[in-house]
Amino acid sequence: MRFMKLGDKILIVFLIFLSLFSFWYIKKVNEGVNERYVSVQINGEEYKRLQFATDEPYQETIQTQYGRNVIEVGVDFVHVVEADCKDKLDVLQGEISKPGQVIVCLPNRMVIEVRGEKEDDGPIIDDTVR
Repeated sequence: MRFMKLGDKILIVFLIFLSLFSFWYIKKVNEGVNERYVSVQINGEEYKRLQFATDEPYQETIQTQYGRNVIEVGVDFVHVVEADCKDKLDVLQGEISKPGQVIVCLPNRMVIEVRGEKEDDGPIIDDTVR
């Protein structure tokens, strides 16, 4: 009785290659980022743009009609400290620091995203296509 056929082995090798290529591509895209910032979006619209702290972390309160969140922005990280939503999944998501990483709070319709810009190319993440 054979458990793995030739097609299964080819699929496994392909998936390993695809995952290694993905890691390489993401690392390559994030190289050379000159300026990172935090974009806070409420209900799909950019609500506030925050800069990373220069020395001490600071807290920013986001109060909207959908709810309240307290965000802590440090030198190299951002995370949600407090939220008034029931499940508190945004608080449990932890810290983010690399361009493209997000924290989402669905009840409060909030998305926190780390974005980065290269000097030559403009934004790394193209948000013009929706």
